[in-house]
Amino acid sequence: MRLAAFFGFLGVLFGAFGAHYFSFPPYEDGIWKTASLYHLVHAVAAFVCFNLGHKKAGSIFLIGIVFFSGSLYLLAITKIKILGAITPIGGTLFLVGWLSLVIKNAKVKE
Repeated sequence: MRLAAFFGFLGVLFGAFGAHYFSFPPYEDGIWKTASLYHLVHAVAAFVCFNLGHKKAGSIFLIGIVFFSGSLYLLAITKIKILGAITPIGGTLFLVGWLSLVIKNAKVKE
């Protein structure tokens, strides 16, 4: 849970840096905002997962943040387009995390 909380802290910090410190052109600004949004949403999701005992999904979300948001933050700063090829790995991890919650919480009706 501490790691998820730290990721939440970083999400707010990076969002603030993007809004107040960096002066991005519109395209890179959009990339940064997308990275920040998904970063924060999944940090909170990971925190809730760990709190409810869903360690696997929480861990998947945190790794997804590194790949998805991390690659987008770097893309916005460096403008190295190949970094965009890493982003779908993180997106896939987000999907896997959410799907694992669906499967774990599915109830079989008799």
